[in-house]
Amino acid sequence: MIVNRHVKIFFLVLFIFSLIFFIYSKYFKKVENVAKKETSDDVLYSSNIINDVKYTSKDANGNEYIITAVKGEIDYANPNDLYLTKVNALIKLKNSNDIGISSNFGKYNIDNLDTIFSKNVIISYTDNEIKAEYLDFSLKKNLMIISKNVVYNNLKNTLKADVIEMNIKSKDVKIFMYEKNNKVNIKNIN
Repeated sequence: MIVNRHVKIFFLVLFIFSLIFFIYSKYFKKVENVAKKETSDDVLYSSNIINDVKYTSKDANGNEYIITAVKGEIDYANPNDLYLTKVNALIKLKNSNDIGISSNFGKYNIDNLDTIFSKNVIISYTDNEIKAEYLDFSLKKNLMIISKNVVYNNLKNTLKADVIEMNIKSKDVKIFMYEKNNKVNIKNIN
């Protein structure tokens, strides 16, 4: 079916560029706008709030990944976790179109590189767009999971499902509903 092929191709491209970002961010990560420290009357104050967060990485081929947030908060209990607000990610491809991801919130783990985007998640690539409430990317589990009110749109089709799951190693894509009685809804726009 053409829709399944388009969905698989889209997620394969999305997966490859996400993987490039995570590999290069581990080795070439640049952290800009670190937590600011202020001194007043010889007293040192530090905040776990970071404003205007920006992480950038670039691979040897010139592809670039940029993730920004209006605000980031370091979890004192687990300093490897950074909670983000008003998140935008951009994958700038040297010989292809850009991939954009946006969400209201995000959680980035600097130790294992797991990234979660949540609330009003939008993934866009050329004429393809996926809207959902949750995007979980885990290298440890070898999974990319897009869930909660998933709607995939392109110029010809609209697909509605509960979950789109992609295995990183095998590149298998599963599209399914939580309840067995419900079916994935595919609608031709023409």
